[in-house]
Amino acid sequence: MLNRLVHYAVFILLLMFSLFGRGQQQPAHSMGGMDSGKDQGMMRLMGEMHPKTFVQAIEHHASSGTSAEPNSTPVPMVMSMKGVWMLMFHANAFVLDTQQSSQRGGDKLFSTNWFMPMAERELGPGQLTVRGMFSLEPATVTSERYPLLFQQGETAYGIPIADGQHPHDFFMELAAIYDLHLGKDQLLSIYAAPIGDPAIGPTAYPHRASASENPVGTLGHHQQDSTHIANDVITIGYTKGIVRVEAGGFHGREPDEHRWNIDQGKIDSWATRLTVQPGQNWSGQVSYARIKSPEALFPDEDQARTTASVMYNRPVAHGNWANTLLWGRTRSLADDARENSYLLESTLRFRDRNYAWTRIENAGRTNELLLGEQPLPAEFHEEPLTHVQAYTAGYDREVSRWRGLSTALGAQVTAYGVGKPLQAVYGSDPAGVSVFVRLRPGS
Repeated sequence: MLNRLVHYAVFILLLMFSLFGRGQQQPAHSMGGMDSGKDQGMMRLMGEMHPKTFVQAIEHHASSGTSAEPNSTPVPMVMSMKGVWMLMFHANAFVLDTQQSSQRGGDKLFSTNWFMPMAERELGPGQLTVRGMFSLEPATVTSERYPLLFQQGETAYGIPIADGQHPHDFFMELAAIYDLHLGKDQLLSIYAAPIGDPAIGPTAYPHRASASENPVGTLGHHQQDSTHIANDVITIGYTKGIVRVEAGGFHGREPDEHRWNIDQGKIDSWATRLTVQPGQNWSGQVSYARIKSPEALFPDEDQARTTASVMYNRPVAHGNWANTLLWGRTRSLADDARENSYLLESTLRFRDRNYAWTRIENAGRTNELLLGEQPLPAEFHEEPLTHVQAYTAGYDREVSRWRGLSTALGAQVTAYGVGKPLQAVYGSDPAGVSVFVRLRPGS
């Protein structure tokens, strides 16, 4: 209870400062006709949109939680100035139809989506960022899931979700971040979020540039970044030059099937992350977390999660090339059972309006998947069973830019490699196809 009260006190204090604080305003100086505070703010905004240093990229806060992508990564969004506030809006939404083979495959028309409004201002000696993230998936993904062959790791009303991905919560993030410069290329950051993303893993899959055109989740989600919606998160980070170290606490239980509310819980888990940005186009991280009772079906099981990733982003003529190589491992502290997952993502934007991408995965699956969606038998013991491979390729083309809204039409195909213990249930070569419309703010 004390941890939660301290957490909310920090969040409310930062929010009150953002609403009522006046900050220290410096007199405007003339620069090419720009002599107003608003013009200076717009200049700072444009500087953050093209960060030259790791510290500048952090202060932009365009990724999920406090994670980082390469400095050169483009972020499509709309921006404006309102007094001393810099306002930004970032979003991604898909309306798609999925068809999958195999007796476990499913067909569905649904939407995956998220929306992120954000505001920044100078406050005292530092910068305050207030950010929210929301999703309408509780309404646009019915029956608590959308089809995703071989996915597991979530529950709904006491039953495991098999071959399906759960919708995101309506409240994905409510956070305040304060950044304080301690010297040249040194930054202290405090992140407080009743709902937020702890310092574990790379940027979560819905927000990675390398996954920007892929409308569905990853099979390795629960070994890599399933903590990206957690309760009662506090993270403190210190950056010097190209290196950042973070540590913090959060509530370990994953969100339940009630997707419109705000869950609560004491800070009972912790995470730490080391991030290195050796150049404009590179970012790497290693992270570790101890997670208290994350799964509702196994409340006495705590987990340790380790991830490591490398991202490479390269601007190209009339486009961009974004890549992620990621390993994640979840280990049960009850019996030392381990599940590993591996991912390679690559998205190429070319000739301005065209996108082509691939996602290649190798993810460990457990014997729970054999049972399907039914109550677990008494005395059931979950243990690693086999690995599954997923090979995805997709293409879309932007067909409209209207009033700052980018619309694209696309499709992707996924073929699976099935471990022998699962072939009797799934067959040896299941596949899936998705066609979609993608909408988001233009850059």
